Amino acid sequence: MKRTTRFKNLIKDKRILSLPGIHDPLTARIAQQVGFDAITCGGYSIAAAMLGAPDVSVLSVTEMADHYSRICDAVDLPVFGDGDTGFGNITNTARTVRSYERSGLAGMFIEDQVFPKRCGHMTGKDVVPVEEMIGKLKCALDTREDPDFVIMARTDANAVYGIDNAIERAQIYREVGADLIFVEAPININEMQRICNEVDGPCLANNIEGGASPVLSADKLQDIGYAVFTNPVALTHAIAHMSVDILGTLKRDGTTEAVADRIMDFNAFHEVVGLKEIRDGEKSYQDFAEDIASTRTNQTNL
Repeated sequence: MKRTTRFKNLIKDKRILSLPGIHDPLTARIAQQVGFDAITCGGYSIAAAMLGAPDVSVLSVTEMADHYSRICDAVDLPVFGDGDTGFGNITNTARTVRSYERSGLAGMFIEDQVFPKRCGHMTGKDVVPVEEMIGKLKCALDTREDPDFVIMARTDANAVYGIDNAIERAQIYREVGADLIFVEAPININEMQRICNEVDGPCLANNIEGGASPVLSADKLQDIGYAVFTNPVALTHAIAHMSVDILGTLKRDGTTEAVADRIMDFNAFHEVVGLKEIRDGEKSYQDFAEDIASTRTNQTNL
């Protein structure tokens, strides 16, 4: 089954879909190995991984698509991507969709922030007129070649105009044809319940540790009515925290002995990245070549 179809089916499933945020191909492999059904990687984590920068529209669509292609090559899971604002106008949005489909993603979202956008839980956001977002969304839906490639519409209007406007925008985006809806940064459970009750379609919840919204469990979010939830930046923040810890210890002590229990050993790491499978593959082709050569030598000697 295509990854796009698998992802669409997971969204429709009665059980809420946990969509963890990963950082790069390595953490994508780990997410697959621990048993997740699908993953996501947002511009927040990609900017951190590629540039050591915050999520303030510093990456191009080609940089994002290239990063996604490497993630998709590393795993068999459906991967959900971040299309930001479409990286420009309707023409740019069309190019974004084509680039993301070619990268191997199972879906993507676009949002109604003005460019340059900000992380959804940062202050100072603004949104474009709803008509502009409608045009981008319709363009994205028409551009995709695979009808199962999931297009999610995100609105950041809650922080700008309030929850009523955000829900109205979400309803319009669903009517235009968005497969999944994301109202960013509700500030309490009541707003989250209103979103799920008043939007006629599957909705995504965003768990940002330390962000504007309540961080809730999968069971609680499912009870509220969400179809999908993500913890998009937990891993990126954990990597940053652990890096400070490990490097600080090494600088202070001249050794990693004090943090050895937090470092994966040499052989365990090779299990994660699949070294044995690579070596087995190399050996199988080498054996095949040697068998062919031996057969031809035997035939010549007859």
